[in-house]
Amino acid sequence: MSPSPLKTLLLSCALTVSLQAHGDYEEGLDAAQNGDFATALKEFTIAAEQGLDLAQYNLAILYFTGQGVEQDFDEAFKWTKAAAEQGHTNAQFNLGALYYTGSGTAVDLDAALQWYSNAAQAQHAVAQYNLATMYENGEGTDLDLVQAYFWANASQYNEYSEATILLQALAAKMSAEQITAARGAFARWLLEQ
Repeated sequence: MSPSPLKTLLLSCALTVSLQAHGDYEEGLDAAQNGDFATALKEFTIAAEQGLDLAQYNLAILYFTGQGVEQDFDEAFKWTKAAAEQGHTNAQFNLGALYYTGSGTAVDLDAALQWYSNAAQAQHAVAQYNLATMYENGEGTDLDLVQAYFWANASQYNEYSEATILLQALAAKMSAEQITAARGAFARWLLEQ
């Protein structure tokens, strides 16, 4: 059974928009790499408005840093969230950080924990580290040293150097049973990856 003419037309239109968004994004990326942040802003904005997560992420960075545009944490938050909701791992990490610090939004430790968790599940080492510290300190969640150790172990596995120090500090606070539980959970998690 062949697709209907309407479905074919819609797929064709979607592909054309997608290719155009990528074209604008690539032009913006070239401009940013050459230090032309005004052009990068223009091209990223076009592609971001068309829904390209890479453009949304990079547009958020421009607004956050004030490159090519006046620094605007509200716009940085808006575009970071748009990219994060599409599954962009670095945007998920950044959104967690924005919620944690209250940049462009109110401080929301529950939301920070959620977005760090999303990025951590995707193997983002710094998100894993930040998640570990949130569990260690009971920020946005109950204090849970087993979860803290689990995520610090994941961060170390993904080669974030600070994780080793955190693992040592956590181990000093934990019982042998807690450490065994955390290591077992981490081993099972690795097998599922």
